[in-house]
Amino acid sequence: MNLLKNSENVIVFHVEKSGESLEEFLFNNKISGRFFRRLYRGKNVFINGVFKRKDNLLKEGDIVSIRMVDEVENILPEPIPLDIIYEDVDLLVINKQPYTVVHQTKSHQKNTISNGISYYFKTKGINKKIRFINRLDMDTSGILLVAKSPFAHQQMALQFENNEVEKKYMVVVAGVVEKDQGIIDLPIGREEEQSIKKTVTPKGKDALTKYKVLERYKETSLLDVQILTGRSHQIRVHLSHIGHPIIGDTLYYEPSEYIERQALHSHYLKAKLPRSKEIIEFKAPLPKDIVNLINHLNDS
Repeated sequence: MNLLKNSENVIVFHVEKSGESLEEFLFNNKISGRFFRRLYRGKNVFINGVFKRKDNLLKEGDIVSIRMVDEVENILPEPIPLDIIYEDVDLLVINKQPYTVVHQTKSHQKNTISNGISYYFKTKGINKKIRFINRLDMDTSGILLVAKSPFAHQQMALQFENNEVEKKYMVVVAGVVEKDQGIIDLPIGREEEQSIKKTVTPKGKDALTKYKVLERYKETSLLDVQILTGRSHQIRVHLSHIGHPIIGDTLYYEPSEYIERQALHSHYLKAKLPRSKEIIEFKAPLPKDIVNLINHLNDS
């Protein structure tokens, strides 16, 4: 393996100034201390292709590389269809369909997105663990990011933590929203300690949601919603709080005869690729059930 060239399992950094230690250099290139210690313990970090001490001072023109070792994924592989909208050596991006669980749980050991990705990785010879970068509820559809290495996961997760990722959702809500656009800046926390339900509460965490009206119907509205923080159930809680709950959301509103889940779809995400830092946009078309709902609203 050539440790001086980028490849699926090797990430290369070029040193542009002298004087930093190996550890300082990688920290300044957004490699976390925890991740660096893991690489260093495994002797998977190199200067000009050779493993050296972390306090070794770098010179301009040096090449620093880190190696991603093969891993064993123990999740049961199942041939579940995946709607892949983007893939490279670092990322797998899926348009998640509704009614599917992402992670395995005690009650969902099979037929999850994880099972499908495990099968896909094995058929493609990708010897890595499955690392989800973002989350979607079982009944929420749309863009789901998966990292193919701990490096890609750490780099992408950092962008989410720093609110550097632009995330937009399409959502159908009850009621005719009067303002063409607005911002909801209200903290969100648990309604009760053991409840999965969230609510707007002064004791909650800061949450910021922007919305724009795309279409108005007789008794409902279609919104484009951007979340600037990543709180659990954020869109569902905020829209319910302002009197426009999501159609079909049985936790925060009521069932709908026209759709069997909340009409919420993650349709757009913009971020930087983990290696090149190139800005990339991911787009996921609306699933059939929301398209059918919108068609019904247009006809009524």
